[in-house]
Amino acid sequence: MARRDYYEVLGVSHDVGDAELKTAYRAKALADHPDRNPGDPAAEERFKEASEAYAVLSDPEKRRAYDRFGFAGVGGGAGGGFQDFGDLGSFSDLFGDLFGDLFGGGGRGGQRRGRGQRGADLRYNLEIELRDVIEGTRAQITIPKMRRCATCAGSGAEAGTQPETCSRCHGTGQVILQQGFFRISRPCNGCGGAGEVIRYRCADCRGAGRAETEQTISVSVPPGVDEGTRLRLNGEGQAGISGGPPGDLYVVISVKADDRFERDGADLHYPAPISFPQAALGTEIEVETLEGTAKLTIPAGTQSGKILRMRGMGVPTLRSSGRGDQLVHVYVEIPTRLKARQRELIEQLAEESGGLAAPASRGVLDKLRDIFE
Repeated sequence: MARRDYYEVLGVSHDVGDAELKTAYRAKALADHPDRNPGDPAAEERFKEASEAYAVLSDPEKRRAYDRFGFAGVGGGAGGGFQDFGDLGSFSDLFGDLFGDLFGGGGRGGQRRGRGQRGADLRYNLEIELRDVIEGTRAQITIPKMRRCATCAGSGAEAGTQPETCSRCHGTGQVILQQGFFRISRPCNGCGGAGEVIRYRCADCRGAGRAETEQTISVSVPPGVDEGTRLRLNGEGQAGISGGPPGDLYVVISVKADDRFERDGADLHYPAPISFPQAALGTEIEVETLEGTAKLTIPAGTQSGKILRMRGMGVPTLRSSGRGDQLVHVYVEIPTRLKARQRELIEQLAEESGGLAAPASRGVLDKLRDIFE
């Protein structure tokens, strides 16, 4: 079958602009795409014909060669084996729009890659004291990382020069091998997929655009952080490659154990030993808190294991202005060695209470049942 003129295939004039050319091809491709015309070989041929025409006319160099020499100027068309269509910018963008309409995705599978690649994220483990959780703290950390080269400002090029757009892929970083309807995309050999070529490399970073160094960063730790809390510092990760954006730094919080307290969310548990007379008669004791010492009233008749609550003496919560409580676990210490007078007084107390073998109170019996049932 005789081959038709590319302009005729797409139904456009010889002076057609890029936007109109793309619109014309998109309409043809949508109408004749094989997925919309299953079992119609004529539609598939029209789709291949339109794709071949657009691949040539959307490339300025191939279009000039076609206008001057016809099919011979572009190597005889797509039928003679795989062809390398280097300028994929508009061609790939159009296919992204096309497949989005066909399959409902709206994706941009043919977007230009560009040189820059985002830098990697970094992680730093930061240990803080439990008391630092009360008001927060600020820590200075030093990390080894790749930073943007100051000499070339991350371009990788020698001062006074700039990276040049790759002439093979025209800055897309990709080339297409096409045979009829089938296409294979691969990184451009001319620039390694970067889209740009550095002819005169920076002497300090050797064209990488970044250099390894150590950086000291100030980290603000908010009140109420807990074990495993992650703080993200935007842009403090590894420098981007070839001028790309930097990654992020994640600071993972570890709260150092404090022998005096046991943390439970926003609450703190604290053990407080008292003597038998203090438990029986009541008293006032000093207990430690994260902010110093505080007075705590022990009511008369306090039983061992009683929990007394000190409101607002715990730790803050990360996402609110409130604070937890400090829960004081009171336990009565029984002396193991008694002086003669102490023993005499306790025996006297026992006699007045009904003897050494007096039955336990109802409250104690209930507690024992709870333990053993």
